Amino acid sequence: MRTHPYHPRAYMTGMRNVQRGLASRTKIITTIEESGKSQASEIARKAGLGKACVNYHLKLLDGQKIVSSKKIGRSYTWALTTYGQKRLFA
Repeated sequence: MRTHPYHPRAYMTGMRNVQRGLASRTKIITTIEESGKSQASEIARKAGLGKACVNYHLKLLDGQKIVSSKKIGRSYTWALTTYGQKRLFA
């Protein structure tokens, strides 16, 4: 059985998990883990993904309570939640 190097929190419940989406979410989650709180444009730059792709996946991850956002001025800052971590490893 072949295993893929996807982050455990990149898997979504209630939807298909295609390889491109898993790879993108893995890059996003890893970038947030390494950088801490970040804006979507910074995540996109560090992860090597487009801004639209990052925004799409951040909204999916937010819906699963894996990341959360906080509005600061005109932009949002994204961070990992402890709830998502507890839900996946419980």
